[in-house]
Amino acid sequence: MIGFSGGKDSTMLLQVVWRALLKIPDGTRNRPIYVVCNDTLVENPKIVSFINRTLERVQKAAAEQSLPITVHRTTPRLEDTFWVNLLGRGYPAPNNSFRWCTERLKINPTTRFIQEKISEKGEAIILLGTRSQESQTRARSMKRHSMKTGRLRKHLLPNAFVFAPLQDITTNEVWQYLMQIDAPWGGKHKELQTLYRNANTDGDCPLVIDETTPSCGQSRFGCWVCTVVARDKSMEGLVVNGDDWMEPLMEFRDVLINTRNDRAYREMRRRTDSPFKEDDPNTWGPYTPESRAKFLTMLLRAQREIQLSQGEDMQLISHQELVAIQLTWYRDGIFNYKVADIYNQINEQQIDMSKHEEKFKREEQLLREVCADNPDDFNLIQELLTLQKNKSLMKVKRNLKDELERHIERHLAKTKRSEESIHA
Repeated sequence: MIGFSGGKDSTMLLQVVWRALLKIPDGTRNRPIYVVCNDTLVENPKIVSFINRTLERVQKAAAEQSLPITVHRTTPRLEDTFWVNLLGRGYPAPNNSFRWCTERLKINPTTRFIQEKISEKGEAIILLGTRSQESQTRARSMKRHSMKTGRLRKHLLPNAFVFAPLQDITTNEVWQYLMQIDAPWGGKHKELQTLYRNANTDGDCPLVIDETTPSCGQSRFGCWVCTVVARDKSMEGLVVNGDDWMEPLMEFRDVLINTRNDRAYREMRRRTDSPFKEDDPNTWGPYTPESRAKFLTMLLRAQREIQLSQGEDMQLISHQELVAIQLTWYRDGIFNYKVADIYNQINEQQIDMSKHEEKFKREEQLLREVCADNPDDFNLIQELLTLQKNKSLMKVKRNLKDELERHIERHLAKTKRSEESIHA
């Protein structure tokens, strides 16, 4: 498996492997080679466009040259996407203390693909374009996880090993190689060089396969919504050098950063009723319904503005994500804001989600009828369902039984106090 991010390092890696394969006689190229590219669905749109064109050429050229290379894109599951979590469930924008995005958007999708292929083949060697010169942290990580052979390091998954052929290559050597040797899948690397020059960057996000893989730095290509860094220098560079259509993306990202720790944007209680501290935003609750609706409005306006200048196929959020967000709002008891209403106010092409609303209204009405004699039970059941759903979605089912029992005990205690007060 070759981790391909579209950057200079992974491009050199793929090219070196490609040229090595061409030296092997056609009849003996029996081992399948997978070019794995992870798409978080919130990557820089300009970089995504460039990567897609490159992968199309790679797949076509591999077939023409009889190479056992196939391209595979990994993406997060719908319930794990950035927008379903931030706009749907109200997760606060990620930061260094609560970086919930890396595992959901990067590690899990690629891990599922690796596990699938190991199940089929028995083992896998994952080639990454990581280099020691990229940073001291990366160099220490590579050294710490390397095996005695100096070539492979064990992956967290059984029967998986990681190899970094370029670990001792310098940045100058990477560019020298790419500028002197054309891509074996066709074309030169001038567009890639121009991207780096315009973005004022010399780094790129590697394929993240586990928690030991270094994440992106401040000047690397990556997710345009990244709020872990204070500034996205690569996007700033692209805007300054002519891609001013991305300004709405920068503005939206800045809003997420500036409002993350604003108490007015967050719920007063956490989903699990766990304690929170007024001076610690990481212990606060999710975004309020008003905040989620506001952010969705801003995102759709940014998308529409970009579509008018770049074409209708430029999407920041998919229709499937919009539906998932609406369903999540219904599950959270949010009926004052409708995704379809927000979308239709901004776009000429209208969408209709009334069937989903009718379904949840019927469920809610049925539950209210069942609990007609005990209205408080309706709220209790809604809370229990929400608690169970959140535990399932977060894949943290530990202590679920205890938390359900605590909710029921608090409800019974509250009911008893109310009855005693009435009798008194």
